[in-house]
Amino acid sequence: MSVTTLKPTAIAHDGLPLGQRGRAMAAVLTGVALATLDTAIANTALPTIAADLKVDPGASVWIVNAYQLAVVATLLPIAALGEIVGQQRIYVAGLILFIGASLICALAWSLPTLVAARVLQGIGASALMAVNIALIRFIYPAHQLGRGVGLNAFVVGVGFAVGPTVASLILLAAPWPWLFAVNVPIGLGALALAWTALPETGRSGHSFDVAGALLNAAAFALLVLGLGEAAHEGPVWRILLEIAGALACFTLLLRRQTGHPAPMLAADLLARPLFALSALTAVCSFAAQGLAFVSLPFLFQHTLGRSQVETGFLMTPWPVVVALMAPVAGRLSDRYAPGLLGGIGLAGLALGMGLLALLPADPSISDIIWRMAICGAGFGFFQAPNLRAIMTSAPPTRSGGASGIVATARLLGQTLGAALVAACFAVAEADGPAVAMGLGAAFAGFASVISLTRLAVTP
Repeated sequence: MSVTTLKPTAIAHDGLPLGQRGRAMAAVLTGVALATLDTAIANTALPTIAADLKVDPGASVWIVNAYQLAVVATLLPIAALGEIVGQQRIYVAGLILFIGASLICALAWSLPTLVAARVLQGIGASALMAVNIALIRFIYPAHQLGRGVGLNAFVVGVGFAVGPTVASLILLAAPWPWLFAVNVPIGLGALALAWTALPETGRSGHSFDVAGALLNAAAFALLVLGLGEAAHEGPVWRILLEIAGALACFTLLLRRQTGHPAPMLAADLLARPLFALSALTAVCSFAAQGLAFVSLPFLFQHTLGRSQVETGFLMTPWPVVVALMAPVAGRLSDRYAPGLLGGIGLAGLALGMGLLALLPADPSISDIIWRMAICGAGFGFFQAPNLRAIMTSAPPTRSGGASGIVATARLLGQTLGAALVAACFAVAEADGPAVAMGLGAAFAGFASVISLTRLAVTP
């Protein structure tokens, strides 16, 4: 692999030469786009895949679940491995695995084959997501880091916005295997760029903790399974067993890694007030987003009587405005305190979600769209500055651990939000969507307060 030979600290300060920076960012953002799109595409295509493979729709959900579990179970171990062998090597390996698994998905002849391929694809996506922010820290000079994370947030927002549309267009022109096959040529293009342009991020001297990785994977997998069971009103005994198992694994992991120079579950970073507050802000904000994205389709279709097509249209303003706002907020975060920008953005998100919760009984399309746009503007204004705060509050040698926490906070927040929607529906029944939106507004308001408290914390 052709890479730069600058020391990690120099790269973190000076960044890459402009031409190489463009190629490196293209490689990173393409991989992020593939990982983001793949979740939305698979969700949209589940009924078509289930019918073609002649399997029960309920069983087909494992096409999505296998991918998500693989991602959440391996994020932090892969991030830790990136600090040992180099984030650029992890990214290249993850891209190769993602491309190969996508090809297997396209050739899958049964549900078990497809689910197994999706596990491999999830591990590849996990590698891409675990180190992408860490790589951006080495690609951009320190004073322009906000621009880099703003571009990353823009790509993620666009991915979520266009994912269902891309899936629909592919299914109109070709059978479902092409949903996965299109990843191959795009991924190969990104691999060619990554191979020659990604910077050398250095290697730490400690060894990889295999037992710790297994404990971490078990802890997060059990936690996500427990929250998922709660969201689908599964048996109480099983939910409690899964949550208890997760807590036991977390406890054992923390004990095992006490005193480790770079613990997998980044207790050393979470001991830093600015880092901990930024991570907590991320979890609460993504919980608010999860509450919204799961409950809004029910609000639009069941409460307001909109069609499925109208619902897709009405959902679009939020991620589109996030994508438009993210680069602006990223540039501002290079000049102004991320705590202030995040606090303002999350206050806007709380306002927008509160307004959606209080929608009139028969709102017009414009009534809904401007409220959704406020939510998107608020979330987009928060995301890039918060990413910058997380990365700059960690030392360069712990960029991998910090990047892993970024992705983990997002996934945990979204999972928690989905589980809380189920609780809202159980308590409030027909008013469940509105209650969920109100709870989301409360989470966003709390996250805004947390963000603003960072102004009083010394970096």
